[in-house]
Amino acid sequence: MLEDKQKGFFGKLSQRVSDALAMRPTIDEDFFEELEEILITSDIGMDTTMKIVETLRFEVQSNNMTKPSVIKIRLGKIIADFINKGDKQKLSEDYPLVILMIGINGGGKTTSIGKIAHRLKKQGRTVMLAAADTFRAAASEQLCIWGERVGVNVIRHAEGADPSAVIYDAIQSAKAKGIDVLICDTAGRLQNKKNLMDELNKMNKVIGREWPEASRENLLVLDATTGKNAVSQVAEFGEVADITGIVLTKLDGTAKGGIVLTIADEFDMPVKFVGLGEGIEDLKEFDPVEFAEGIFQ
Repeated sequence: MLEDKQKGFFGKLSQRVSDALAMRPTIDEDFFEELEEILITSDIGMDTTMKIVETLRFEVQSNNMTKPSVIKIRLGKIIADFINKGDKQKLSEDYPLVILMIGINGGGKTTSIGKIAHRLKKQGRTVMLAAADTFRAAASEQLCIWGERVGVNVIRHAEGADPSAVIYDAIQSAKAKGIDVLICDTAGRLQNKKNLMDELNKMNKVIGREWPEASRENLLVLDATTGKNAVSQVAEFGEVADITGIVLTKLDGTAKGGIVLTIADEFDMPVKFVGLGEGIEDLKEFDPVEFAEGIFQ
């Protein structure tokens, strides 16, 4: 069963589809045209929308589907197939694990780090944070607040320090203390893409050299309320980092949320976590099957 917060976007989508079905005595081409409009205005990309509609049209016609309830459930299963990335959906459970958190400022990166750290601690894992966004004093201060709140150590340097030096010190400390998971904040915006690429490459080299046995995750934090702009961020950051998954924040009913489908389809990218509010518990693993099937039942 989906939580109320998690139903926000998809509940609205489900209602709009129900309304479109209820208005017609038969499932005709007008319905599929309206479904296209519903999906596109929910921030689902044109290409992804067309694939979903064409798949549903084929199945409705092939199986002579007429009941609205059956069609809605089938649409839910089609959506689940689009966003289900199998084993890639889960955060790595190979420890030690180093997580690089990537994303623009203001997208919820620091908050997501704190929530992931809290989640891992509840699972019995030892966690350490690295404040490698040294370009903003507020970034390391905010991370330290989350560290105190969650009860984990934060490695930080002075503002303007070399971010890779922070990563280096954090790795040495994590190894010495037998830490399971090291989560590293990174700068959200540098002067240009080359600087960002150079900085991330340098961090990756330090991690590979100093902790080669550690498994890796590069998580891109996206704000769901930015809609299609978030899709362009996946493309931009994908050029400078090997992104292993998405953390989608602010998916609490205010966002249209269709970018979940677009990102999964266009980039073959798993959404690993969704942020559903400001509370420390308001970060959930993204279960595509439960998510899609639950909203259309």
